[in-house]
Amino acid sequence: MSTKNTSTSRLDYNLILILFLLFLASCISIYSAQKSGQYIDKFLIKQLVWYFVGTGIIAVVIHFDSDQLKKLSWYVYGLGISLLLFLIVAPASIAPVINGAKSWFKVPGMGSLQPSEFVKVFIILALARVIVEHHQKYRLKTIQSDFWLMIKMGLITLFPLVLVMQQPDLGTSLVFISIFLGMLFISGVSWRILVPIFSVGTTLVAIIFYFVLWKPEILEKYLGVKEYQFGRIYSWLDPYNYQSTTGFQLTRSLLAIGSGETTGKGYGQREVYLPESHSDFIFSVVGEEFGFIGASILISLFFLLIYQITKIGMETKNDFYTYVCVGVISMITFHVFQNIGMTIGVLPITGIPLPFVSYGGSSLWGNMLAIGLIFSIRFHYKKYMFSTSE
Repeated sequence: MSTKNTSTSRLDYNLILILFLLFLASCISIYSAQKSGQYIDKFLIKQLVWYFVGTGIIAVVIHFDSDQLKKLSWYVYGLGISLLLFLIVAPASIAPVINGAKSWFKVPGMGSLQPSEFVKVFIILALARVIVEHHQKYRLKTIQSDFWLMIKMGLITLFPLVLVMQQPDLGTSLVFISIFLGMLFISGVSWRILVPIFSVGTTLVAIIFYFVLWKPEILEKYLGVKEYQFGRIYSWLDPYNYQSTTGFQLTRSLLAIGSGETTGKGYGQREVYLPESHSDFIFSVVGEEFGFIGASILISLFFLLIYQITKIGMETKNDFYTYVCVGVISMITFHVFQNIGMTIGVLPITGIPLPFVSYGGSSLWGNMLAIGLIFSIRFHYKKYMFSTSE
């Protein structure tokens, strides 16, 4: 019997193809959206530039192996926290308030930069390192060691979560939580701990939802929830009763997607006026112009993307890489379900963009950074093939 090792191609061409198709979907949709009368900017040109820069980000990140990424994890996490802290105290000339939130730095010649988009990825790296090092230290699992791991993961997530809520940015906060939960599920923490905690958490969510509907003044007084955030819940539950105010975007989105029917109205044949159709509501553009078929194809691309990342995570024998894959999957999956869900009225509107498709430099670069980590995993791990001969 003989054994021989062969490494697979160092680039994942399936992943490249999926990203290229999402790039095409982004360009096609944004070009159509920018032709609406409300816009004067050339969003497509900027998106092309941001994609070019994002490709450079991948080209750089791909050269870092797992040991280097682990060493860098605390540094980039600290950088992210520093940026979020500075954002709070920065003057309006550097960090203006936009749509009631102080979430962006004003960068001359580039527009705005949202640090929380990168912090998402920094959290993934920090959590992956903590989980790996915890299991190396506590090889014999106990309830106490599992509980300690959960506390460490919670603290890593909580600090940036609190800072982002100060902006306030509910959508990004929910992404942080989804990353934490996704990585917690596969961290090895006993279900004897998880089940009671999630049961309590679900109960608390139900209680908060009750107060939102019937006792909102209590949440305003004790939790500092803004009044406009209640409006999003009310307009989600009954959008047509608020279609002149907070329900305007949702009702227009439903009209746009519904009017596209099965095959759509055709490219460039949009008739429904919808604000922010180039960014948060880009899926409505796809639904109106390409119908159910076009929207299904776009959703299928995201399923293929998640499948490919899952496959890479399962093939690698490096635990750190596996946890990173889970974090990236949690981040992208939540983005996709939340964005598409809010455009069709299944979920409340939170201002979360559609990954790789919506217009926006910070969001795209954050996602490209995350995908760069996946390319790095695929670039550095070796897959071994065993064969026998007489």
